[in-house]
Amino acid sequence: MSYRWIGILLLGTSALTILVPPFLSSRPNAPYPSDESSQKVYYLPITFEPTHLDPALGYSEGYFLEQIYEPVFQYHYLKRPFMLEPLTCREMPVAQYFDKEGKPLPADADIEQIARVTYEIRLKKGIRYHPHPCFAKTPDGEYAYRALKPEDLRGIHTIDDFPLKDTRELVAADYVHQVKRLCIPNFIKPCPILAAIEKYIDGMEEFGEALQKDLAAIRTQREQELGAAYIQEINEREDPILLDLDKHPFPGIEVVDRYTFRIHLSRLYPQILYWMAMHFFAPVPPEATAFYNQSVLIAKNITLDRYPVGTGPFQLDTYRPNETTTLVRNPDYHEDYYPDEGDPGDREKGLLDAAGQRLPILDKVVYLREREAVPTWIKFIQGYYDVSAIDSANIDQGVRFSGSLETAEVGEELRQRGIKLRSKKSLGLRQFSFNMMDPVVGGYSEKQRKLRRAITIAMDTEEFVQIFHNGLGAELHGPVPQGIFGYQGGREGMNPYVFDWDEKRNRPVRKSIDHARKLLAEAGYPEGTGPDGKQLVLYYDNFKTGGAADAELRWLSRQFAKLNIAVVNRTTDYSSFANRAEKGEIQMCKSGWMCDYPDPENYLMLVYGPNGVVKHDGSNQINYENEEFDRLHRKMLAMPNTPERFELIKQMHAVLHRDQPSFSYSQGASFHLAHRWIRNAKVHPLAKNHTKYIDIDVKDREAYRQKYNRPVRWPIYGFVGLLLALALPALFRRLRKDES
Repeated sequence: MSYRWIGILLLGTSALTILVPPFLSSRPNAPYPSDESSQKVYYLPITFEPTHLDPALGYSEGYFLEQIYEPVFQYHYLKRPFMLEPLTCREMPVAQYFDKEGKPLPADADIEQIARVTYEIRLKKGIRYHPHPCFAKTPDGEYAYRALKPEDLRGIHTIDDFPLKDTRELVAADYVHQVKRLCIPNFIKPCPILAAIEKYIDGMEEFGEALQKDLAAIRTQREQELGAAYIQEINEREDPILLDLDKHPFPGIEVVDRYTFRIHLSRLYPQILYWMAMHFFAPVPPEATAFYNQSVLIAKNITLDRYPVGTGPFQLDTYRPNETTTLVRNPDYHEDYYPDEGDPGDREKGLLDAAGQRLPILDKVVYLREREAVPTWIKFIQGYYDVSAIDSANIDQGVRFSGSLETAEVGEELRQRGIKLRSKKSLGLRQFSFNMMDPVVGGYSEKQRKLRRAITIAMDTEEFVQIFHNGLGAELHGPVPQGIFGYQGGREGMNPYVFDWDEKRNRPVRKSIDHARKLLAEAGYPEGTGPDGKQLVLYYDNFKTGGAADAELRWLSRQFAKLNIAVVNRTTDYSSFANRAEKGEIQMCKSGWMCDYPDPENYLMLVYGPNGVVKHDGSNQINYENEEFDRLHRKMLAMPNTPERFELIKQMHAVLHRDQPSFSYSQGASFHLAHRWIRNAKVHPLAKNHTKYIDIDVKDREAYRQKYNRPVRWPIYGFVGLLLALALPALFRRLRKDES
């Protein structure tokens, strides 16, 4: 045989050696490293890019932040109704009350007497931060990475490239430092919750104003020194301004000792404990603030917004927002255990099998950015995602649904695979509302109320939920949703101006469209025609575009058409929409609200007069203002959840029913699917640190992947056989020719 043919055979053998093995492996489509198959790695798809990992700035990123950072309180994972419990503190604090003269008051003091409230928080000892270069020191006790120069960062691209790292114990001063950070005026954006809490924490507004003056003075001085060369953005990028947070008095927050701090309120506001269970109140060490406030690090995008410094059960390992965000177990996490009690039925569901187990249970959490629903669904079915949301793209494939959460179940194919359905009623609120300052749809005369009632009757909210939310959710008769104290369903909670009670079906039904037309005529618009003889035209202000928004507008127009009212859509960008809302120039709009904490005040504040966006720059976007409602709100605000408080909320709903500032309320709901190997999973709409409780049966997952990802090998076998069939005859002929 010639050397040329030997070479061809060797080359062909080599090619087959390279090409064939992947097809012969047990799972050639496996997207993850093989060594992870035996680890407890939780794989989750995400549809948005996390932007802010600074706990003072992040909002939707809470599901990342509260794995990394730890506020003093958390929600009990299993118990309902929602209940706070200690996380880094030793016990839940008890409110101490004082009168105007500063004299102590008893716990049962009259609300009107209480002028100041103090909570004292005592921390657990021995909690330590994740190792980080901000704590590293040189042998002489100086911080290793302060006053960095560009040459110091050769070879440094991420926080992991710093050779020296250290840690230290969590102390009370760290929490105090973070509360002060919420007021920093030169953040890239304001803290999302500052406006909601600063009026309650003693001196917080004044402290923020003092920082703003300091910032203005520094900028003025720099401008005077540099003259025409001063460009604020460039100047502060090259020479960041680090405000002195200890320069001004802040009576609302104080360090008592190494492990104790106090927070002082200027009025009774028990909801502050819920705020303190959120990542905004999680500690940030001053060392991290000083470390990250260096221009050379900012130039490399090494900031607290990308590289957090926390004490939580997981620490950041990989942060590529467009691709992958990975958290790994904190090996030095403090003592924290799976709960040993829960709700009735939790034990039977296996939710207490892990009672007393040290947390976290997982080794790693991997969030993968997904942009399309179909590939995400396929990866879930293959076992490469542990959970999957249910949306319009896959609801028909995954769920048998007859219109209620209670009757939903997985399809037969998914059931055979051991996939389980979990559902929850969202604590979010959707509403279509009127601007109560508008001269046409606003106002408080009886005629104006009748116009709004007529429109509300015409709005088929149940149909809206079916069409645009796959039937997931429910119509509400007020802003307080199911699952929150103060919600009242049935006949007692019905809006009697819009609904009648159907005794046979035992449910409220909308009044007839004829009744709505009668109200419309009494409001001065018979047949939808105004005093000028022209058709009534209303304006729907919106900032969303696209197919779904267009379909929603068409639906809305059909509802108004029942009354011969025309609707004109005024779509703009969000910034312009917000600007017009602040000026009171919108007429009708749709809005959503996500629950921050499980208290009715978090919803009723949206229609509280002193929160009006035009007059007070608050969260009351529709500028509703009713003296009776506001009086009841002030009384209800600080009360515990008693029958007396429930009665006040009932009265507040009656006022809203009469005035009708919104023409549609609905509560969301959601399904998600989980594979059979997920353990300890209980849906909690508020707790964002739930990942530390999750367990995974990795053997079961691997067996599933092997079963449902078997490669189809016959094409490669056929291909190899075809090559041999074609090559061997020619080879034999060549050999015979060479021999002859």
